[in-house]
Amino acid sequence: MSHICFNGKVLPADEPVLLASNRGYRYGDGLFETMKLLKGQILFAADHFERLFAGLSLLHFEIAPLFTKEKLIQEILRLCQKNDCEQMARVRLSVSRGIGGLYDTDRRLNWLIESWPLNNTVNTINENGLIIGVYPDARKSCDKFSNLKSANFLPYSMAAQYATANKLNDCLVLNTNGFIADSTIANVFIIKDNAVTTPALTEGCVSGIFRRNLLHWLRREKYTVNERTLSIQDMENADEVFLTNAIHGIRWVAGYSHKAFVNTKTLEIYKGFAQTITA
Repeated sequence: MSHICFNGKVLPADEPVLLASNRGYRYGDGLFETMKLLKGQILFAADHFERLFAGLSLLHFEIAPLFTKEKLIQEILRLCQKNDCEQMARVRLSVSRGIGGLYDTDRRLNWLIESWPLNNTVNTINENGLIIGVYPDARKSCDKFSNLKSANFLPYSMAAQYATANKLNDCLVLNTNGFIADSTIANVFIIKDNAVTTPALTEGCVSGIFRRNLLHWLRREKYTVNERTLSIQDMENADEVFLTNAIHGIRWVAGYSHKAFVNTKTLEIYKGFAQTITA
């Protein structure tokens, strides 16, 4: 039987834990982190928890003294051991505000940890490239909340449904200016004439942890790197496209619409950075 950890208590995963008045359920008032556990260690743990606590501060959560990085890591490891996935796991840490309506809110937080075993295929780059499209029915705002891993996930949820309905592996989500923000579960990178480009944080993309670390590595290795607006035309004119997230690392995109992409430089970047993390 799978288990979860809710506010420090390990419970069966099929046991209800949230009240109907929980603000995360009612309004999407919360944040989450998706992390990869490998051989008992959370990859990029410092970055994940820095992003989490910065987001909680931005959203004016009331944080209890015992709600610390160290406490959360301890509970994550305990839960993964309970679920027999401490060697390799996908971990989701969700934090939501307490109970109440829009104005009579309880600012104290609730937190929930879930974990699932991962197959080793997530540690290899995909041989069959992804086929992606653009979600046409929503635009993501570019404001101070846009970079958060928000529990208010509606544009991405609908984009994922659109991808499934149209037999796509993923969909791009555009911002209110019509430029690319990110995809349903990943940050977007293109390669053109050996320059690596990704949407700037000002374009409304989630501030991805793998994105952050990959950009540091690319600059250290003297790649030409751009963080700027990224249009659909930029992508159509690209030589290569890849997506990044904490679980899969780098995934190669083979095609968009009628355009096909190669993966020469993508494989070079994967072998130089992503593969070394899971070795």
